[in-house]
Amino acid sequence: MSGPPHGVSISVKGAETVGAATRGFDAGKRINGRKRHLATDLRELPVLIRVTPASQADRDAARELLWRLRILHPELTLAWADSAYGGARVGWAAQFLGLTIKVVAKLPGQHKFVVLPRRWVIERTFGWLLNARRNARDYERRPDHSEAHLTWAAITLMTRRLTRERPARRIPRVA
Repeated sequence: MSGPPHGVSISVKGAETVGAATRGFDAGKRINGRKRHLATDLRELPVLIRVTPASQADRDAARELLWRLRILHPELTLAWADSAYGGARVGWAAQFLGLTIKVVAKLPGQHKFVVLPRRWVIERTFGWLLNARRNARDYERRPDHSEAHLTWAAITLMTRRLTRERPARRIPRVA
């Protein structure tokens, strides 16, 4: 893996086929369905995908996500995360996993949408994964099947990058 991973979650509506045991209600986003938690590397490629009921708080799902990430990639020392993954999990990750978590928080006084550094990377990856029609909404009965569909979309994304005849053009940054 190149560079520190990024982590964030997104809530998606679940179809009627999603069982009641694996779905929940996210009151903050008013979504009845599931949450998708994602960790990416600096190249915006997913390295870990986890699907939980929407009622499960991000900070609770963060523990399992960070634990799995540490097992899969023991060389990691730094991770960027959404503010929902902050709090006590930052100290827990440092103490038990030897992982430093930098939280990307909202700017003071921010009330409208603002592009935050590091945050846009994973949001763009979610956008790429949701381009696959099957991932726009959660239709799967089991969370592991939903994770498999997201992984399949990630594999498609990676193979397209590998088979390009020329590298993607980067838009130069304006200083």
